[in-house]
Amino acid sequence: MCTPAAGRGRVRLNVGGRVFETTAATLAGAGRDSMLGAMLDAAWNQGAEGEGEGVAEYFVDRDPECFAVLLDLLRTGGLHVPPQITEGALCREALYYGLLDRVRAARWGEFEGDRLRLAASVAGRAPGDGTAVRAAPDGGCCVAHGGVVRVYNWMLEERRPVYLDHAPVNDAAYLDEATLLVAARERPGRRDGGVAAFSALTGDLHHRFRIAHDRQIRSFTPGALAFDHRCKIFASCKGRFNEYGIGVWDYNTGDQADFFYEPPGCALGDADKLQWLDGTNTLMVTTMFPRTDNSFISLLDFRDKNVAWSWSDVGTPASLEDKHVLHAIAMEDGRSVCVINQYDDLGFLDLRNNAVGVRWRSRSKLTTRKKTHNEETCYPKLAAHDGQLFASTNDTISVFSGPDHILTSTLRGSDAGAICDFSIGGDRLFALHNEENVFDVWDTPPPPVI
Repeated sequence: MCTPAAGRGRVRLNVGGRVFETTAATLAGAGRDSMLGAMLDAAWNQGAEGEGEGVAEYFVDRDPECFAVLLDLLRTGGLHVPPQITEGALCREALYYGLLDRVRAARWGEFEGDRLRLAASVAGRAPGDGTAVRAAPDGGCCVAHGGVVRVYNWMLEERRPVYLDHAPVNDAAYLDEATLLVAARERPGRRDGGVAAFSALTGDLHHRFRIAHDRQIRSFTPGALAFDHRCKIFASCKGRFNEYGIGVWDYNTGDQADFFYEPPGCALGDADKLQWLDGTNTLMVTTMFPRTDNSFISLLDFRDKNVAWSWSDVGTPASLEDKHVLHAIAMEDGRSVCVINQYDDLGFLDLRNNAVGVRWRSRSKLTTRKKTHNEETCYPKLAAHDGQLFASTNDTISVFSGPDHILTSTLRGSDAGAICDFSIGGDRLFALHNEENVFDVWDTPPPPVI
């Protein structure tokens, strides 16, 4: 918080011809780094009109209606926007005053899985079904459609998309709110696949990440993406000459840092999900049915090129052979992996024991919408966040809480078909529907202003 100039109690602002009077303490609450906070810093500003007369006055050539909303936000902590003010106009003015983060925080609160509300349903403009949705750290998201990744800011306004010249997108991930990683499939006869970093703000290409084997640059098709806290990027890779494995790059330099070649009995190049585990400094690699005939989960330790833990349903007893693992997520405690099968049963694998199989348990009974005859199948997906487990089935996302993962909430949004993917980030949950090219946005209401 800034230190107001000595003697300033009340402050008068003429904003676009409309006069507002408030206190220095109210404006200082915007923070020293904001335009309003810096305005009152004696070290930054000298000799405002009215100096020495008890009330300092400033003229600001901006929209007075938007300023009234922002001043009320500083006074009360609540955001009350009249219907005649558009979201874009308010955020433009908030950006000018350095209050954009304050406006965003007033729109929704910290993520709580059992208090989520449907905030918006956004219709996409792509002609085909979406492939994946990814949440951005700032509350925006991106949606992959074929060879295009459509990017939305936290106001759900579409930015300039990322075009990949018709190369199909396999995965996308946010390195930060301004940088988007994209993994694109190589097309027959074309060397246009690979991993690249793009600006999430402009859609411009920043860097292509290359793969070399025996010091020769090779083309490859990446699948799933992940990154760790040390700026290492990981991608499952399939080369033209059976060069299957996990590629690793240093994001700061853009250079290849490592390659973990696929050992016998592990399916790495075809992996459809990667997840970095901070607690063990390992990468979880999952290859799920129906991409392959069997499901494989491995923990890779890159420090000594070792498979630290692995599981596969190869050789599963006949009584369980019809239960196929379709998705997996490492739990936040780092001790177990949750999996889900085609019957929506949840199961758990103990990461501390290689010899123990899946402990299946029947999921709490739900009333889900029955699949219609013409509706495409969407396989279930899992996510873990703040100690809660989330599972999508048909058009519903179920929330499980506590050490026993008891069903505590269900989320059902727009009537746009089954959910093919969902993602949590930026204190929001985004659910992508398969049928109508729509994604739903769920967030937590902000705490009441007292």
